Amino acid sequence: MILLLAGTSDARELALAIQKAGIQVLATVVTETAAKSLDEAGISVLMGRLTSADMARVIKEKACQAVVDASHPFADEASKNALAGAKEAEVPYIRYERESQRFQHPMLTVVSNYEDAAKLAASKQGVIMLTTGSKTLGTFAKELVGLPNTRMMIRMLPRVDNLEKCAALGIEQKDIIAMQGPFSKELNQALYRQFGVTLMITKESGKVGSVDEKIAAALECGIETIMIARPKVDYSNMFTSFQEIIEKLNHTLSVRGGINNGF
Repeated sequence: MILLLAGTSDARELALAIQKAGIQVLATVVTETAAKSLDEAGISVLMGRLTSADMARVIKEKACQAVVDASHPFADEASKNALAGAKEAEVPYIRYERESQRFQHPMLTVVSNYEDAAKLAASKQGVIMLTTGSKTLGTFAKELVGLPNTRMMIRMLPRVDNLEKCAALGIEQKDIIAMQGPFSKELNQALYRQFGVTLMITKESGKVGSVDEKIAAALECGIETIMIARPKVDYSNMFTSFQEIIEKLNHTLSVRGGINNGF
C-alpha cells in the first residue's frame, strides 16, 4: 500500500492509474467532496488535515511503503508535512507536480507571494477579481476591503464556510461569485465584462487548474493580470507524468520487497 496526498481532479486520476497498475492506494484529503469522489471510484480515503507526525503514524499503522504527494502546487504546507512524515517513517517520498506554464505579456505581472499580490493590487485600485481561492482571503481583504475607488470581487467554491469567512472579513454578498469550475475562456470573459473587472489575480496552478483560460480571457479583454508564482519547495523524486510516477513506484516497491506482497 502507498499513501497518496490527493484532493484535486488530477490527483484522483493518478490514484486510479496507480491502483489500476496493481498498487493499493490509501488517499488522504481535506474535503468531503474530494473524499466522496475517491470513495465512489473505489479508493480508500482518510479525511482531515494531517501533520507530519500524523502522516508518520498513518504510514506505520497502515504499513504504507511509499508516499506519493499529489497535492495542489500551492499546498506547500501539506507537501512539507509529507516530506517530514515520510522521512520519520523511513519510507520513500515521491512528488507528482503538475507541469508549470510560462506566460509573458506586458499586462501580466508575476509576483512571488499573496502579500505582494495584495499590495500591488491596492496600488492599482479599480474592480479587482480574485480567483485564488478562499484560503488567503484575509491577506487580500486587509489591503483591499474599504479601499477608496476599489471593489474586490471574489470567485470561489460555493461552500458555507467560504461564505462565512467572507462575512467575517466584511466582504458583501454582491461581491461574491460562488461557482465551481472548470471555467471556459468564454465564461471567464463574460464574468469579467459583467462586473467591469479592471484587474484579475490568479496563481500558477497549472493547465489542470484552467489558468491559461483565465489569463487568456483577461488579456484579450485588455484586463491587467497579477499571477502568483508557485511556492518554492525542495522536493525530491519529482515527476510530471502518471507513467513516471508508476514506474518509480514499481521500482521502489520492488527494491523494498513489496511489489508481490498484496499489490
